Amino acid sequence: MQDPIKPVVAPPTPPPEDTPPELLPEDFYYEGPYLVFTSIYHQKRGYCCNSDCRHCPYK
Repeated sequence: MQDPIKPVVAPPTPPPEDTPPELLPEDFYYEGPYLVFTSIYHQKRGYCCNSDCRHCPYK
């Protein structure tokens, strides 16, 4: 008689440390279909991404 096959279950993996924080209402607004980040969001992020963002406090 054969042993029943047991399913292999992967252990849970913690989320990566570089996951972005949750967006708060003061971090963005919508302009038509576009999401626009505020200077508050950019300051929280801590660096300039060089994408010529409208509210970049680093330029």
